[in-house]
Amino acid sequence: MATWPAVLFALLAAASNALATVLQRRAARTVPLAPGLRLGLLVDLLHRAAWLGGMLAVIAAACFQALALSQGALSVVQPIFVLELPLALLIGRLLLGGRISRDGWTGVALIVVGLGSALAAAAPTIGTDHAPLDRWVLALAVCAAVIGTAVGAALRRGAGGVRAACFAAAAAVSYALTAALMKDATHAWQTGGPASFFASWQTYGFAAVGVGALFLFENAMQSGPLTASQPVLTLGDALVSLSLGVTLFDERVRTGWWLIPECAGIALVLWGARCLSRVALARDLVAGKETPSAVSDRPAC
Repeated sequence: MATWPAVLFALLAAASNALATVLQRRAARTVPLAPGLRLGLLVDLLHRAAWLGGMLAVIAAACFQALALSQGALSVVQPIFVLELPLALLIGRLLLGGRISRDGWTGVALIVVGLGSALAAAAPTIGTDHAPLDRWVLALAVCAAVIGTAVGAALRRGAGGVRAACFAAAAAVSYALTAALMKDATHAWQTGGPASFFASWQTYGFAAVGVGALFLFENAMQSGPLTASQPVLTLGDALVSLSLGVTLFDERVRTGWWLIPECAGIALVLWGARCLSRVALARDLVAGKETPSAVSDRPAC
């Protein structure tokens, strides 16, 4: 299992990402929706103070994430980012006012219990800190194919849940790949210092893929309801990260009958993520056409 510092840094990274999500979501609502893939979306968002604040939180999250990955397994650190969703709800309510409904607290509990159960059952072990080039070639090819397929499927759809889910799937794979590249780059820093870090192709790889992940994430938020995109993003990042941890870094998880509680935990996380994504969507509607009273009585689950 990961060391306590790795878990702590992962929690801090999740909290920073949650703050970034709240700020970026507010900024994304202020730019118009385009029928295709918006290449100028990030340029438009650069003029929004909320988005710039979110970017500062993203940078803090990246630093905490690098610290976590340098001390723990990818298959442990990245699934902790599932907590970003309930943390985003808590931070959003704190910044925007209001209260969290009973269904909202139910969603928080489902995610926490589900994540804890899945990780306890899987008991991931720390593998190596560096993956050989032949494994990277295969991993990059597979991830690029999945991302390209998801983006292509999104572009063939109009605005709505399917398009949002496809963009979210592409973003989830990109975020997981970014974390894997970052883990390898931190190994270069630990073994060779800054010179080795900046000479490593993984350093520039995680920077480039990370920017692409952010771009896909923004388009997912713009394309449809959070009930479609957020569960896909939340679980997709965790599951792809688990796969990359096993295939790239020789991390191991328990199988056999342990798959039963692992799947049960994943199901609880998915259920909770859907509940909380509906609460987050209701908050977005309050800022739009609906009144607080109209939203507060709507069940989240």
